[in-house]
Amino acid sequence: MRIAYDVVPGERPILLVHGFASTAQVTWLGTGWVRALQDAGRGVITVDLRGHGRSDKPHRSIDYLPRQLAADLVLVLDTLGLEQVDVVAYSMGSRVAAALARLAPARVRRLVLGGAGPDELFETWHPDAVRRFVTDGTVSADPSIAAVLGVAITAGADREALVACVGGVAGSSLDVPAEIPVLYVAGGADSIPAGVAELARARGSDYHELAGRDHVNTLTAREFKRAALHFLA
Repeated sequence: MRIAYDVVPGERPILLVHGFASTAQVTWLGTGWVRALQDAGRGVITVDLRGHGRSDKPHRSIDYLPRQLAADLVLVLDTLGLEQVDVVAYSMGSRVAAALARLAPARVRRLVLGGAGPDELFETWHPDAVRRFVTDGTVSADPSIAAVLGVAITAGADREALVACVGGVAGSSLDVPAEIPVLYVAGGADSIPAGVAELARARGSDYHELAGRDHVNTLTAREFKRAALHFLA
């Protein structure tokens, strides 16, 4: 399994983990994150999760279990000789980052989890509805399936890899070991991370809400970057 990654040199590297049907280029470079972290003097590692971007794209759901996606990240850290990093993740990437913290807690110093809440979106999608939309464009009663998958398909994503990834990640947890500090971030107009403020409060973690921001433009907010850097300082 080939996993693509890039490194920007700097102090105290930050690992960035993108979301579903995206890439490191789109999520982190295109929204100014890499430049902002670089300007702050921090090193940056960006990874294309399996099934995405330049990485290999298997077609079995078992290959996309969060623990397996997290294991890929461990191998990247091993390859770079990094014992511990800070992590910033978004959307599905937050679930992968949480799995990384459970799989290898000693490798994660602090976590910033954006755009994700206790309820996993894919768990609400019926597998047959996902398959029908990907195969012939049949739109189900759940508009979020077409909204999310349609953009990815138009952008040229591997259709079978999309289906497999949905199946593997569905129902995954956002649980993080108690000893790892977490900052949760969500857009005030984003329904996907519903319940995250309560989750943060119950865990005793920091929570930052971006007023008026939705699931897409939360990533571009300078306020998000500033909050992350402050938390990771």
